[in-house]
Amino acid sequence: MPPTEPAKFSRVAERMIADLRRLPETTPPRMRRRPTRELAGLVEELLIKHQVGRPSVEQTIRDRWPELVGAANAAYSHAAQLDPRGKLAVLVTHSVVRNELFLNREMIVDRIRALPGCGGVRSLQFRNG
Repeated sequence: MPPTEPAKFSRVAERMIADLRRLPETTPPRMRRRPTRELAGLVEELLIKHQVGRPSVEQTIRDRWPELVGAANAAYSHAAQLDPRGKLAVLVTHSVVRNELFLNREMIVDRIRALPGCGGVRSLQFRNG
């Protein structure tokens, strides 16, 4: 049988054992011990989390923005950022275009949801920009 690692004790148990053996506490009190993980797995998690090398929802919407709102409206507006609650921030530079997008926001959201990977968009938030 291969040798197994010794059992891990809780922080309280380790502190009690150290006190009984009169050993000084070497780990800072607020330090969290986590199990060692493979570097490749951590890198892959970060790549997925930060959308590195993968198409993001915002980029998909930006690429298709003229189709979603029309070429004339797209010239004065662009999709900026999607927050975690599904609200898409849209920057608009002309008040007439902002009003038209506001009146058609339900239709625009439905078109965005039809795009692959964009089903999490719930509403639009218009900002001057």
